Amino acid sequence: MINRRSFITKSVGTIAALSVLPTIDLLGKQTTFQPTKPAIVKLRFALVSDGHYGQKDTPYIENFNNMLGWINQEYKNNGLDFVIVNGDIVHDRPDLLSEVNQKYFSKFKMPYYAIPGNHDFADASVWKSVFGYEDTYTFEKKGIAFITANTSNPKGEFLCPDNAYLKRELETHKNKAIVFVVLHIPPTKWLKEEFYNAECEETLNLLHSYPNVKAAFHGHDHSVDGVRYTNKFPHFFDAHFGGNWGTTYKGYRIVEISNDNKIKTYQINASNNPVLNSNSL
Repeated sequence: MINRRSFITKSVGTIAALSVLPTIDLLGKQTTFQPTKPAIVKLRFALVSDGHYGQKDTPYIENFNNMLGWINQEYKNNGLDFVIVNGDIVHDRPDLLSEVNQKYFSKFKMPYYAIPGNHDFADASVWKSVFGYEDTYTFEKKGIAFITANTSNPKGEFLCPDNAYLKRELETHKNKAIVFVVLHIPPTKWLKEEFYNAECEETLNLLHSYPNVKAAFHGHDHSVDGVRYTNKFPHFFDAHFGGNWGTTYKGYRIVEISNDNKIKTYQINASNNPVLNSNSL
């Protein structure tokens, strides 16, 4: 069996994103792109995932302090309406979720939304006790809907989201110009070696059936920092900011929606590690 730490997948570059989905511009390096001017941005948010607080033999306290600093600096420099923390906040220690929320998330300068991952070992009751809302929920910002759902359970299994809930929410918001879906675990395996993803045909059918659903955002695979497609539907990843495997750098994803509803998203190499790919022969 292939270990997730050694199975490294390649992200898809700008040309593929532009040719298949012209309303979304994918840019991979902070140094090649300047944030859109605030006057023409309707909504700007960040996604960060996979901090693995409490994982043995990792500098998880340093990682969380770094992440908090990066996101608050992004807010100060360019503005953020909110940040989404997309799962694997802790590493098999749900008892540490409250500590993370109090020590780090409460210090964000902007609103934040947390979504469970498979290492959080959480269900609706656990999530509500820490964050004040359940593990599957929808929120709106400036006319844009964000549908989130838990893709695991207290055993850490790789699961499909609640598709009945997903369909209900997609129907409720079908007249909005833009809807995003946020799931920690992707609902498909692009390669047979990806034993750690779920197989969710019904979920994919729902995502493909609503033209106003513009993208899904995932964490989970620390080695992926770009975009993958099911049909022409984009699934964006944000690598990781913690844990002991994945991309050599740590970072987060930015999404910008302009006043005319054009969407731009790009990955930030926050740790400024210039090595993006490394191989040993």
